[in-house]
Amino acid sequence: MDYRIFQLGDVTLQSGATLPNACLAYQTWGELNQAADNVVLLPTFYTGTHYRNEGFFGPGRAIDPERHFIVSINLFGNGLSTSPSNADVSVSGGNFPLITLYDNVKCQYRLLTEVLKINEILLVAGWSMAGCQSYQWAAQYPKMVKNILPFCASAKTSPHNHVFLEGVKAALQADNRFCDGFYSEPPVRGLKAFGRVYAGWAFSQGFYREKLHQKLGFDRAEDLLQDWEADHLNWDANNLLTKLATWQAGDISDNEKYGGDFQSALTEIQANTIVIACDNDLYFPPEDNQLEIQWIKRGELRVYQSLWGHCVASPGNDIEFTRFLDNAINELIA
Repeated sequence: MDYRIFQLGDVTLQSGATLPNACLAYQTWGELNQAADNVVLLPTFYTGTHYRNEGFFGPGRAIDPERHFIVSINLFGNGLSTSPSNADVSVSGGNFPLITLYDNVKCQYRLLTEVLKINEILLVAGWSMAGCQSYQWAAQYPKMVKNILPFCASAKTSPHNHVFLEGVKAALQADNRFCDGFYSEPPVRGLKAFGRVYAGWAFSQGFYREKLHQKLGFDRAEDLLQDWEADHLNWDANNLLTKLATWQAGDISDNEKYGGDFQSALTEIQANTIVIACDNDLYFPPEDNQLEIQWIKRGELRVYQSLWGHCVASPGNDIEFTRFLDNAINELIA
């Protein structure tokens, strides 16, 4: 097993529910320096684990294990950390409770401070839901986080983003084998439908018009859709829905500290902040980031133009985006 487990014990969630025998799966690269000020935290994104985060760093990159102590912590619900598929029987499957980004970051904080003895984070960065956690970290623990770089993400899930997620959720739950989450065998048709619908949002209209799927090795758009179907068969349906619910509930101000005052939560962020958006991202559009960045004291929004949409940031898709991202990271932490 090429990751480690932090046993949290029983965790009381924001909802008041208890997650028994909870654990976080994580991995590290590089070494913590003597000053303990070279920590880079990379949370995980929606259908990702720490494995896929390896595409965002490397020798000679802006994030480099030769210079940084890199920590990647898996989201609850992703199949490695506590999830419906591996939880205590009392909360497994369809009984799994809502877990918010606040809950995730609170537990991640325990891992960093109690196990890794870290009290300062040089950078929190990430794509999509990982970027949402970057915002969450900076608002939840503002004195601990020096810099953040969310890309293709937001500090609060927008109404339209919520509606998009309702669409893919409905496609999955429409499979009569889903049985309200208490299925005895995978709801294959629902999982395929989920992947097929998702593929229409992950890339832009121009991506399909210009047949950019051919750069991924798919002659036809239909071939890409079938690949997304197959990929989602690798996921447990309840795990997908757990993370989806976490995403929908995303809001850095929805906690006792800020009481729903979104502007106040943004103004409390002390970290130097660069937000990267893609002009053709269909569910994290630059317009939403612009509304956020105006309240972040040391914040800047940079818009990358690409027909790849949200998937421009997926490692390997666009080498120019990789350079764009690394340049921004270097400006923050070089």
